[in-house]
Amino acid sequence: MKRPLAVIAITKHGARRVVDLVSKMPDADSYISPKFKDDVAAICSEGALSVTPVFYEETLKDLIARIFNEYATLVFFVSLGAVVRLIAPVLKDKKTDPAVLVVDDAGKFVISVLSGHLGGANEMAEIIADKLGAAPIVTTASDVGKTVPVDLVGRKFGWTIDDFSTVTAVSAAVVNEEPVAFIRKTGEKNWWMRSTPLPANIHVLESVQSMSDRTISAVLLVTDTMNIPKELGNLAGRTVVYRPKSLCLGMGCDSGVTVEELERLVAATLEANDLSIKSVRKIATVDLKETEPGLVAFIQKYAFEFESFTRDELNGLRDRVVTPSPYAEKYLNVVGVAEPAALLAAEHALPDGGPADLVVPKVKGSRCTLAVARIAF
Repeated sequence: MKRPLAVIAITKHGARRVVDLVSKMPDADSYISPKFKDDVAAICSEGALSVTPVFYEETLKDLIARIFNEYATLVFFVSLGAVVRLIAPVLKDKKTDPAVLVVDDAGKFVISVLSGHLGGANEMAEIIADKLGAAPIVTTASDVGKTVPVDLVGRKFGWTIDDFSTVTAVSAAVVNEEPVAFIRKTGEKNWWMRSTPLPANIHVLESVQSMSDRTISAVLLVTDTMNIPKELGNLAGRTVVYRPKSLCLGMGCDSGVTVEELERLVAATLEANDLSIKSVRKIATVDLKETEPGLVAFIQKYAFEFESFTRDELNGLRDRVVTPSPYAEKYLNVVGVAEPAALLAAEHALPDGGPADLVVPKVKGSRCTLAVARIAF
C-alpha cells in the first residue's frame, strides 16, 4: 500500500513552508535539501514544532525516481517547469500515477499538476491551499466548468468504471456541452456531488429506450448487468459504464469448502444471470460459518465486505425465502442460509435501506450454495 503524502523542497523558503505544512499534516513525509538542515532546526525551535524531514543525499532526479511510486500524493515546493521535467521519465498512466502538486516558493498558489481526478490532486490542492492560506489552481475542464467529471462519477460510493477506453470521448462530449444521457439502473441516487445544478446538457433518463426521441452524443450508464443494451447502437462506443456496489451474495457452505469451489459457483451464477462481479459489495452467511477457512480466504482475496447473521435473524425472513433448505432446517435449525443472508446483507448495506430484491434464488454448487440480492437504493 502506498504511503499517503510526500512533500519536497529544494530552497530555503520552500523548506520553511514544508515544515509549516507537515506540522499540520502528521501523515506527511518531508524531503528537504541537506543544505537547509540548520534552517529547519531553527524553524522547528522557533515554532516548537516536531518535524523530522529526510535530508536526501542523492540528486533530486534520483530521489523522484526512487519515491515516485511509493506515495499516493507528491507535493513539490519547486518550479512547475522543473517538476514537469523531473516526473516525465517515471510517468506511466492516469490509473496508477500518484497525484502531483506544485507550490510556488512564496506559498501563494497550489497547482494541481497530475492525476487531478483519479489521483485526487484537485481535492488535495484545496486542502493544502487552505492550510497554507494559498489559492488552489485547478485546470481540469470539468472542475472549471462545474460539470460532470466522468472519471469520478460515483467514486465516493465505490462505483468503478468497467472500461476506461471510452472515458476520453465521453468526457469531451460532457465538457463541450453536447447532449449526454445519464441512466441509473441501480446505485446511489445522490451521485451528483457539486453544489451547483446539474448542467443543462446532462439529461437524466429512466432507461436506454427513453433516448429514442432525443439526440444524444454520449451516455453515462450505471448498471450491475453485464450486457450493454442493444438499443445503444452506435453509442455503445461512446458510453461509460459504471459498476455500483449494488449486489450482496448470501453463501452457505460445508466444512472444508475451498476457495476454488466458491469461485466457480460465484462466477457461473453471475454469468448465467448477466451480473457483474465488479458490483458485488458484500458476502454474508450464518455466524456458524463466519470462520470457515475457505470462505474467509475467498472474501479476503476479493476484498469483499463481510457480514454474518444468527439463526434467529435468518429465520426472521422465513416468509421471504423462496427455496427453503431441509438440510439447514435439520442440522442448523434455520430455514436457509444463502437467501435470507443475501437479503439481510442488502438491507443492512445502507442506513435507510428498504426491502431488498432477491434477484437470484438459491443455487447449489459443490459443497456451497449462493443467492444474490440487490440493494434498494
